[in-house]
Amino acid sequence: MEVVAGWVHKAFPIDDASRVGEARRFAAQAAAAMGWAELEAGRLALVVTELGTNLLRHAQKGRLLIASRPEACEVEVVCIDEGPGISDLARSMQDGYSSGSTPGTGLGAVRRLASDFDIHSAVPDGTVCVARVRPAGAPRAVRADAQVDIGGLCLPAPGEIECGDAWSAALEGDRIAVLMADGLGHGPDAARASREAQAVFAREPFAELRTQLQQAHQALQTTRGAAVCLARLDIGTGTLQWSGAGNVIGRVLSGVFDKSILTQHGTVGMQIRKPETSSMALPDHALVILHSDGIESRWTADRLRPLLQRDPTLVAAILLRDHTRHRDDATIVVIRRKE
Repeated sequence: MEVVAGWVHKAFPIDDASRVGEARRFAAQAAAAMGWAELEAGRLALVVTELGTNLLRHAQKGRLLIASRPEACEVEVVCIDEGPGISDLARSMQDGYSSGSTPGTGLGAVRRLASDFDIHSAVPDGTVCVARVRPAGAPRAVRADAQVDIGGLCLPAPGEIECGDAWSAALEGDRIAVLMADGLGHGPDAARASREAQAVFAREPFAELRTQLQQAHQALQTTRGAAVCLARLDIGTGTLQWSGAGNVIGRVLSGVFDKSILTQHGTVGMQIRKPETSSMALPDHALVILHSDGIESRWTADRLRPLLQRDPTLVAAILLRDHTRHRDDATIVVIRRKE
């Protein structure tokens, strides 16, 4: 069984050349902490520099989100902007291509330097891309032979260092279990509540859902409490089960399907009703999306449907760009079943 602890991103709004340098230094510190060789650290520095410079020169409201994952020996760089978008993405990926109005310089180099790379752009909405860098020979964080792809973005509330949200996932054969917790409020006390929920999940990720939620309720009684959602995806049977309490939002989305995942009212650790479990059959090519209430609950799926078969982090990035509330912790987890 493989357990994946959710990672937290640090945001760098790219509104000045100094912010590109700040993001590069943060990435360099992460690489040094993991003991990367100079060559591998240089690859990461180039990726951050190229993406940040493009945002500064060509994009509106551009930002870099960077997460260090020491357990996977990986750094993830997510690039988001709000326009103008790239009209000819294939051409912009060619080395040396540039435009006075759209980003492009360096994207071909980023694709070569990154261990994983994906990009999506729409005019005039903007561009999102994800680049993960690992030392040569290091395995992917989620095994290449796993039957799902997982993407996640987790950002602390403005002005906070610790994130009050947390998520975890566990893979075993053709099953995946996911936890999302949103500690009440934000900051260190909210983070503590979410970590307690993660600890319960980690002990037995595939325990019966109602039992697991009740165990989390007991464990969180010494904290301020949290909204919690537990989900279980069985690839073999094509079914999704879930249980939870509080304002963690879920959606199952495909090209012809869009249904919400609803949990009961209450706060885990404070007051919940007898836990209930719900289930549904998953349609083909579906995404399972969970997010905290730092993301608006009412969003349309139109901008996400072109990405059903792409890196799940691109879906998370578009949701974050278009629907963040900008005043709370914000976390999005996207699970895509491989077809």
